[in-house]
Amino acid sequence: MDSHRKDDMIDRKSIKEKGILEQYLLGELLDDEQAQVDKILREDKKLFQYYTEIEEGFEKLAFENAIDPPVSIKESVLNAIRPITSDKKEKMIYSDHSNKRFIYWSIAASLAILFMLSSGWLYDQWQSSKNKLQIVQNETLNLRNRIEILEKDLKETNAWYTKINHPNTLKLVLRGNEISPNSTAITYINHKTETVLLHSEGLQKLARNKTYQMWADVDGEMIDMGVIPAEQQMIAMKYIANAASINITIEPAGGSDHPTVERLISNVLL
Repeated sequence: MDSHRKDDMIDRKSIKEKGILEQYLLGELLDDEQAQVDKILREDKKLFQYYTEIEEGFEKLAFENAIDPPVSIKESVLNAIRPITSDKKEKMIYSDHSNKRFIYWSIAASLAILFMLSSGWLYDQWQSSKNKLQIVQNETLNLRNRIEILEKDLKETNAWYTKINHPNTLKLVLRGNEISPNSTAITYINHKTETVLLHSEGLQKLARNKTYQMWADVDGEMIDMGVIPAEQQMIAMKYIANAASINITIEPAGGSDHPTVERLISNVLL
């Protein structure tokens, strides 16, 4: 270090204004510089009092700004530094400066470790919260989708209800014959609006390679009104004008162009 720096150190005002006492406290000075400051502090009570205030302020700042981590992390760090901080019981004014500097550095290092551990813990908590938020968002999306489906079903149900309760709607019950004695279906026909609804819930279940199909008898000719889906309970079928009867047959999966008469399970006259 040059002579200009040494001259500054000997000057009490420079020591106070240039932060040399802080460097002394943290052990950043060279040995000869450290010795000079030791000598000045012994001779200058006011400067020593100022140094003591810096010392106390450092301790207060270190402990007041410590992050409060989870108990498990905090205890592990405190256990690590307890043997070091116990040395502070020694109250030597000048001869224990190196011990105090070591203690301060130990406290600072321990707080840095504590901060890193706490940061890791906070990061884990943030990741956990982020994952929980994603789960909540997914559940909210699923709930919204279910609500939309329910609203759609409700609208359809209301539409069916309005149609089947229309004053011009004719309700007809199709009962199964000996081929399918336990089958029952209800059809709702409105000649004014030319609509046909079929409630097929009462039809017996068929094998996957079979399906029910609905026909209208017009002047002895069977006209297709549509295949009856197994997974639906209320179906809109084709309206056929001038039909004399409504008929249901069992057909191969996908339906047929012409009815399989021997597989006729139900019919009702209009």
